[in-house]
Amino acid sequence: MESLSIGYGRPHQDGAVLDLFTGWAHRTPQAPALIDGEHTHSYAELDRLADTVAEALRGKVGEGDLVGVCLGHSVELVAVTLAIAKLGAVHLPLGPRPGEKRLQAVAEQLRPVCLVGEAAVLPSGGERLELDLPTGGVLAALTPGEQVSVPVGTYYAVLTSGSTGTPKAVAVTEPALGALLQWYRELTGLGPGERHSLLIGVSFDPHLLELWAALASGATLVVAPEDVRWDSGALTDWWREAGITTCLLPTPLAEPILARPWPAGLALRHLFIGGDRLRRAAGPEVTATVHNGYGPAEATVVTTVHTMAPGGDHGAGAPPIGLPIPGAVVLVSDEQGRPVPRGTAGELRIGGRGLAAGYLDPELTARRFVEVPPGVDGTDRVYRTGDRVVMRADGVLEFHGRLDDQVKVSGVRIEPAEVEAAFERDPRVRRAVVAAETAAAGGVRLLAFVQTEEDAEPASLLDAVRPWLPEQAVPSTVRLVEHYPLDANGKVDRAALLAAAPPAPVAAVEDGDTPVERTVLKLCRELIGRAELGPESNFLDSGGNSLAAARLLEALEGEYGVRLRAPLVLRQPDLRAIAKLVEERMPSAALS
Repeated sequence: MESLSIGYGRPHQDGAVLDLFTGWAHRTPQAPALIDGEHTHSYAELDRLADTVAEALRGKVGEGDLVGVCLGHSVELVAVTLAIAKLGAVHLPLGPRPGEKRLQAVAEQLRPVCLVGEAAVLPSGGERLELDLPTGGVLAALTPGEQVSVPVGTYYAVLTSGSTGTPKAVAVTEPALGALLQWYRELTGLGPGERHSLLIGVSFDPHLLELWAALASGATLVVAPEDVRWDSGALTDWWREAGITTCLLPTPLAEPILARPWPAGLALRHLFIGGDRLRRAAGPEVTATVHNGYGPAEATVVTTVHTMAPGGDHGAGAPPIGLPIPGAVVLVSDEQGRPVPRGTAGELRIGGRGLAAGYLDPELTARRFVEVPPGVDGTDRVYRTGDRVVMRADGVLEFHGRLDDQVKVSGVRIEPAEVEAAFERDPRVRRAVVAAETAAAGGVRLLAFVQTEEDAEPASLLDAVRPWLPEQAVPSTVRLVEHYPLDANGKVDRAALLAAAPPAPVAAVEDGDTPVERTVLKLCRELIGRAELGPESNFLDSGGNSLAAARLLEALEGEYGVRLRAPLVLRQPDLRAIAKLVEERMPSAALS
């Protein structure tokens, strides 16, 4: 009989979350729990800070209440996360600078009971409490009105891009997170004396795995400096200096590290990679165990993993996404939801212990979390991922792309419809269509094709959507159009839009006065996808983002042997100034 594409993880172990942290706080109160720059905070200190915050909010925030957190990587973020758990409330991470319009949309859609952040970020009005935290200036803003219904037992909720034009909020329970933590600690050997990075952007759910995995195991959580999130060279230097033993990285930052010679002298034992398709395997000189993980927020961060042991021959192609973790159920289905034979491509559906409770929208939950077909055990429902995969004969899954319009930019899932809706909030915009294309230097970039009611500059249209969107969802280019090409079904033909997009004029564009200037211009034009860039163009204003900056730094180091730090580069007024930085650091002989 032909084997079907159904896979089961081994039996899982349940695990508490907060209780594991408080247990370490009582057993090893003076052990380092968090290192943030020059400041080290013990388990006992973090526990006291969390109790202080919880006490300030008690009676105003209770079990099942949504608390939106607008904080960056810091002791304040960790203390507030712990306090929310102590209150039995639901943690909703929004990032340190969610944008006024985006925060307003979240407040109106989900109506959280409380928002925590710096005064300048929080909306005005309502009751405010100043929280007693080390750096000061962190407030809790209590919001009136009744919040949206939250599934019983929800531990945290996280926003993902929504096709309706507003973000979707995924509700995850404590048993799902606890089972994930038990597996992750077993996989990595986290425990006292180990150091785990805190690096992933705090509006994305993997940062909760970083945070809780360390604090639930007695290990030390180490805050990554801002510049290492842009610069793979700075990142590996920081690994060495900070003695990091386990790190979780987004795929776009991990790939340059795997592409260059593996640094010597690292304490790193485990490198966990996820967020996008990994296109290269670990080389034989890599001394850490590398794990290629896959999983949507709707299945609690990680569903499958492929592990590459140090010194092995892992092949030259893209690694698979591997086998289901303990408690997970995976199946590859046809359009009717029936499992397909192994070796046949289909849609990946996920069930089991790590499955989220659903969205904070019952109708959307009913559409995406569906009943299992006959013959599938271990779960009563599955989440339709929209990802196209193949299950090999040995049960290992290979990722083959998306089935729908959703795309990944810099490792973040983006619904073009959400970006389009952000443009259409502008009264000058009649309609917007967003399409994705592969940039010349690799990666995916978004282009917006906009019809306007009146004359409008593309740059001003981009400025208007930035407050509504995460950085990765802001298109690199806006093109004004009078009409949209249609396909045979009467839908906008995005492929035709991209093919018909006129190349920007380059003949009249200045190419730079020096070889280094010309190289910087060439690289930035490829990375940002704008052939009209000139020496006086500003990198960020021209559509450059964190992924483009990281690739620019890598390319400049490969070309000239000069390593620049991202914050310094991004402060430069234009591309000519970036080239000058390179020239100042080059040996004089290389310039002649």
